[in-house]
Amino acid sequence: MSQSIRWSAADAFEWAKSVYAGQGVDVEAAIERLASVPLSLHCWQGDDVLGFESKDAKLTGGIQATGNYPGRARSIDELRADMDKAITLIPGPAKVNLHTHYLDAEGSVPRDAIEPKHFASWADWAVDRGYGLDFNTTFFSHPMSEAGSLTHPDEGIRAYWIEHGRRCRRISAYFGERTGQRSLLNHWAHDGAKEIPIDTLGPRERLRESLDAIIKEPIDPALMRDSVESKLFGIGSEAYVPGSHEFYIGYALSRGVMLTLDAGHFHPTEVISAKLTALLCFLPELLLHVSRPVRWDSDHVVLLDDETRQIMLEVVRAGALDKVAIAMDYFDASINRVAAWVVGARNTRKALLAALLEPADRLKALELSGDGAGVLAARQEELTMPFGIIWDRFCEKLGVPPDRAWMDDVRSYEREFLSKR
Repeated sequence: MSQSIRWSAADAFEWAKSVYAGQGVDVEAAIERLASVPLSLHCWQGDDVLGFESKDAKLTGGIQATGNYPGRARSIDELRADMDKAITLIPGPAKVNLHTHYLDAEGSVPRDAIEPKHFASWADWAVDRGYGLDFNTTFFSHPMSEAGSLTHPDEGIRAYWIEHGRRCRRISAYFGERTGQRSLLNHWAHDGAKEIPIDTLGPRERLRESLDAIIKEPIDPALMRDSVESKLFGIGSEAYVPGSHEFYIGYALSRGVMLTLDAGHFHPTEVISAKLTALLCFLPELLLHVSRPVRWDSDHVVLLDDETRQIMLEVVRAGALDKVAIAMDYFDASINRVAAWVVGARNTRKALLAALLEPADRLKALELSGDGAGVLAARQEELTMPFGIIWDRFCEKLGVPPDRAWMDDVRSYEREFLSKR
């Protein structure tokens, strides 16, 4: 008569750890390293990128949030509560990534007049919870940016947005001072053209000059760092975007700023995992916006798919975890927004854990010896390693529900709060 064997979670973890040890992987070291890597969670998933400048805010600049699932955050307090809930379900240290139009101010404040005081309550909240704060210039969703911002031929309009960028840098530095964690300021301009323009050089020269004026003021890089982000196209700018990948590579290299790689900002056959190590040969730091494009830059919730895994493999294999900052960037209004945050961020951390569990040194040695078949076989066998057991242990160690346990928490939060909005 056979007798069933019941394993506890601890037994399963010890077994999985021994399997990885057989491949030369120190699981405890991988868990410890993963627990030290911050992940910047984007505020705009919670309210469909509308912000709090106006009750009549509309999303423009070639961006769309599709869907109308109940529970969108309508105030700063609701957005913070939703982010707090999401962060309790995402293991590892958290930063929060803000856009300018999420300011906390009474009345209307022009974007060229924003100050740290308009974000003081965000800093108070972050300090209280131990979050870092990142920031973004916001050139879209504004009457003065409908025909462009930093590239606009009107000098007065450009001056408005240049001053906006300057003030964003000071606010970002303020975040660094308040939280004790360096704040990354991302610059992305939606400027572009629906048809191929006659003059493709002029807008790029104006963009370069505008950015130079924005970053002119010296600010301690320990407090904040500028990063510039390209985009392939947007709605209404399908034919030409001044801030292309090539433009911003040149700008980052010549100006000493960071370069942002967004997973959705390239041609359908391009992937940012293929660009990482090439850029790390020349740039000391990179910022990643982890997203999921579906046929275009549609910012779908991140999956544990091949490209997400490959991005993290490239970072870890290059020993670049201290050189590459990781931020999330997607927005889905068709499903529970808190769940969207959690799914995407957990998948990103899972991809990073899987990369840390790869026996990279052994694979590199096989590759150098010319054993291509051995490398191919080992990489395929990795896919069936007991990775999920290690992930659950990581969640448990950081006091976060493991897989198959967290969604009930989100549903309870939805019943209690989101469904009543």
